[in-house]
Amino acid sequence: MDFSLTPEQQALQESARRLAEGRFAPRAFTWAGFPWENAKLLAETGLTGITIPVEDGGQGGSLMDAVLVMEAVSQVCPHSGDAVQATNFGAIRQVSAFGSGRVKRDVLPQLLAGEGLISAGMSEPEAGSALTDLRTTAEYDGDEVVLNGEKVWNSHGPEITHTVVWCRFGPRTRDIGCVVVPVDAPGFSRGPAETYMSGEQHAALAMNDCRVPRDYVLADHEALQRMFTIFGVERVGNAVRALSLGQAAFDRAVEHAKTREQFGRPLCEFQGLQWKFADMRMKLDAARLLIYRAVSNADRGAPSPTEASIAKCFANETGFEVANQALQVMGASGYSTAYPMEYLVRRTRGWMIAGGSTEMMRNRIAEAVFDRRFSQRPPRRD
Repeated sequence: MDFSLTPEQQALQESARRLAEGRFAPRAFTWAGFPWENAKLLAETGLTGITIPVEDGGQGGSLMDAVLVMEAVSQVCPHSGDAVQATNFGAIRQVSAFGSGRVKRDVLPQLLAGEGLISAGMSEPEAGSALTDLRTTAEYDGDEVVLNGEKVWNSHGPEITHTVVWCRFGPRTRDIGCVVVPVDAPGFSRGPAETYMSGEQHAALAMNDCRVPRDYVLADHEALQRMFTIFGVERVGNAVRALSLGQAAFDRAVEHAKTREQFGRPLCEFQGLQWKFADMRMKLDAARLLIYRAVSNADRGAPSPTEASIAKCFANETGFEVANQALQVMGASGYSTAYPMEYLVRRTRGWMIAGGSTEMMRNRIAEAVFDRRFSQRPPRRD
């Protein structure tokens, strides 16, 4: 399998890197919220909607194109990587793939211009990894759909303009669907902003007889099966960000080891650290190859859930491990909040939970190994 980039892909990667270094680097690691200014710059340079069809306002490019842009931008400015994720990999693709003509016209232009932000409203107080336990309900009422329920752990919850709410149109698992909900919809409200360990914010989202147009329904049954491929793409985006931040930590530690001296010698001359760097490099390369494999197959059709799970799990753990080891190499300066290393550790830790935990990814991988499904629920007692 040839993983070499085409001249066009190399040019795209270099262009994204130049943009990040020239425009995003000066404020990197300083953002307190979503980088709206940078999202608009991405839109102006054609780096939003990379994989979204041209007829929907996107660029009509490949998933590999989006991955290369994500990697280039995230290594320089992780928060700007969030904007790449939001406008290329996440819930925006659910709208493009399954939305009606009306919801696409109403929502996509704002998102693709970097003037709107959409999240996936999946987790609930009693439903996280066990998504089929969700309790949010949806019911048709003429030309509208009425939603009731609560969502938690939403990325950028205090700043989103829309969310794709996963809900029940009936009591059965097959009745699970999803609806695009604007934050200004009647009956929609947000709780107070709360902060993750990484510094990013989230907020509970509540729907109390919340009404949106019927055309905003993306699916009213079997949404889990219909949107399974979209989950794979989102997980690839998660994996790329974890890899990118691990790479950024590694690069900083390499430069530190070249110049920092102890006992009259540069750190890079100590064999114990040489082996540490060798291990980090091997794992970063392996993670990148696993991501590229999943992406290459996705470009030929539907993403492989197994390959996406393998890539996400390995890249998540590698990103965190490398960032943590890089912090150790840099000693007290790595641990100081005056430098970005400790942020890279905190941020990479979160992706081992978000988008499907590493434990759930292992469950999915094991099912592929044994070619059978393993229910996590206790056996039924008749």
